[in-house]
Amino acid sequence: MLMIAIGLLSAFFLFASSIKILGWQKLIFETQLAMFVKYGLNRQIMALVGVVELFGAVAIWFQGSLLGPLGAAALLGTSLGAIGCHLIWDTWKDGVPAIITATLSALVLWSGRDVVLATFA
Repeated sequence: MLMIAIGLLSAFFLFASSIKILGWQKLIFETQLAMFVKYGLNRQIMALVGVVELFGAVAIWFQGSLLGPLGAAALLGTSLGAIGCHLIWDTWKDGVPAIITATLSALVLWSGRDVVLATFA
C-alpha cells in the first residue's frame, strides 16, 4: 500500500511540478497561473511551489532516511496550502485532488514517523 501511495504521489507531483517550473504544457500552465494570480500570488511563487513539489516527489522514495518523511511533509504542506486556497477562493470541489494528495502524503509521512523520531530523539 505504501509503495502505491509513493508511486501515485511521485508521478502526480513530478507532472505538476514540471508544469509549474517549466510551463511546458500551455493549457494547464495558464490555468494554474491564473489560479495563483487569483490567490494574490505571482509566477515566482508558482515556480517555488513547483520546486517544493519536485523535491517532495523525489525525496519520498528515500523512506529509510529522513529524506522520505521530509519529502512527504513537503507534499503535505503544498497540498494543505492548495486546499486552503480552494476553500477561500474557489469551492471545496476544486480542492478534491489536493485532499487526495494530502491524505496520501499524510499516510507516507506517518509511515516514516519512526525515522523522524529517531533523528530528533
